[in-house]
Amino acid sequence: MTTALRTLLYTDSMAEAVHYDIEHLSRYHYSRSPKQCVMMLCLKPQNDRGQRVLNFEIETDPAALLTSEQDCFGNTRHVFNLNGEHGVLEIIARSKVSPAPFSPLPHSLGAGAWNEIRSWNDSFALWDFVHPSALTRPSSLLGEFVDRHGIRPGKDPLKGLLRLSDTLHRCFRYVPGSTSVLSSIEQILTSGSGVCQDYAHTMIAIARSWGIPARYVSGYLRLSGLEGEQAPENATHAWVECLLPELGWVGFDPTNRCLVDERHVRIAVGRDFRDVSPTRGVLQGGESTGIEVSVRVSAPAKPQGFGEEAFADNTGIPPRNTGVLSRK
Repeated sequence: MTTALRTLLYTDSMAEAVHYDIEHLSRYHYSRSPKQCVMMLCLKPQNDRGQRVLNFEIETDPAALLTSEQDCFGNTRHVFNLNGEHGVLEIIARSKVSPAPFSPLPHSLGAGAWNEIRSWNDSFALWDFVHPSALTRPSSLLGEFVDRHGIRPGKDPLKGLLRLSDTLHRCFRYVPGSTSVLSSIEQILTSGSGVCQDYAHTMIAIARSWGIPARYVSGYLRLSGLEGEQAPENATHAWVECLLPELGWVGFDPTNRCLVDERHVRIAVGRDFRDVSPTRGVLQGGESTGIEVSVRVSAPAKPQGFGEEAFADNTGIPPRNTGVLSRK
């Protein structure tokens, strides 16, 4: 990259004992150089719910002036307008993030949990997460899948969601490249193969059909060698958050058969992938030949006390103190 780079920098002066260093590179190639490019980025990790962004910066080549804004879901977006012909566009986002601690879940929720969830159906604030979206629509194929595998909400919404996540993990095969980020859930339902976006979209569609508010989460997963981990080391990851009484938003990762824990770093939330695409843009006078993406998530040596103990859960869900859901 050239040295003529415009950087947008955020710094938190408080040092944290545990953090991840993340580098996210997006490189666009063109068969015909565009005269102008307007880009919207969704790359800054969220600084809330126990997750702390210690440092964040974006660089572009060619250099561009970035402005930041917040969307309706609370995500941070950066926008730039690049004037002048360019054959390649590179965007590098670097983050230093202290992950949110893992919070053990109870065995079940209170007796009135379903009644409280039903009371949210008319909530204006939750409307987007209760109703279908473009990539989470119900269909006859989805209904057949649910019936074939005996997927039911059950008497307790937490247990029902845990069973649903486990069922999707068992029924689908994780095959990188088998679908695109904008594939409909019909594709994974038909082929049985997909990637994290497909697992997430399917779980969201079913959870919403039960009346449970559910949202799509984009982020990063720090692979740690746990059994069953499924995610490429050089890409972003996706999972689901469901709103539950007593607990608030709870993260489920059906791709990896686990609850969301210290390995996960949240970037953005939305109705589905379309709301949280990491990069999106419009060209004038050019033609793109594709995008190359590379993601690196590294961590310093674990300090004493950060390890399996951080995942300990006395509920029995997940087992083996790892965050992995039970196959029962």
